Amino acid sequence: MTRKLAAEFIGTAWLVLGGCGSAVLAAAFPALGIGFVGVSLAFGLTVLTMAFAIGHVSGCHLNPAVSVGLWAGGRFPARDLPGYIIAQVAGGIAGAAILYLIASGHAGFDVHAGFASNGYGEHSPGGYSLTAALVCEVVMTFAFLFVILGSTHGRAPAGFAPIAIGLCLVLIHLISIPVTNTSVNPARSTAPALFAGGWALEQLWLFWVAPIVGAAIAGFTYKWLSPNDPAPVDVAGK
Repeated sequence: MTRKLAAEFIGTAWLVLGGCGSAVLAAAFPALGIGFVGVSLAFGLTVLTMAFAIGHVSGCHLNPAVSVGLWAGGRFPARDLPGYIIAQVAGGIAGAAILYLIASGHAGFDVHAGFASNGYGEHSPGGYSLTAALVCEVVMTFAFLFVILGSTHGRAPAGFAPIAIGLCLVLIHLISIPVTNTSVNPARSTAPALFAGGWALEQLWLFWVAPIVGAAIAGFTYKWLSPNDPAPVDVAGK
């Protein structure tokens, strides 16, 4: 278990550093900014690369909502949820701390400007309402878990789960960055919010509630669709 938690810590730190780092450091870089498409790819690539790196160690959840969804789908024991969630949140904070050290080396950097935090209303990139943000996060997390559960099914093509999961996360970001800056991951949301403070912390509740609800619904739904699953494989297809 110690090795699993260490893997989740490292993996979630990489997700926050790679995904949020692309948004903070590169999204609007003068003349060569990567924009929403680049940030979407960065988040997907963090999951894809870590899935191959640690999928065989911890399952590469990197996300409290994923752990809850896998539990709801009968793929993960409830007794391991607290440890995984703590490791994921701690890893996310570590990734955000590294990003802060890098970003603060630039003159004019203001962490309170947002620091890739998730938000709704006036803090939504596109000005979307609380209701729109709530629906978006529930549905996107549902889709994410549905793909995770399906691609790691015992009858799914072996070894391709990281690709499907990573590409799904890219698509989710392409859809929902304008709405909430895309969470689908409470650890990813918590880490930058702790540094940004203010409104980011005030709105953080939504980015715990909505992803966990969406993930749980997906888990129970997939379990109902496939009640006689063969033994699921880990994310690396072994």
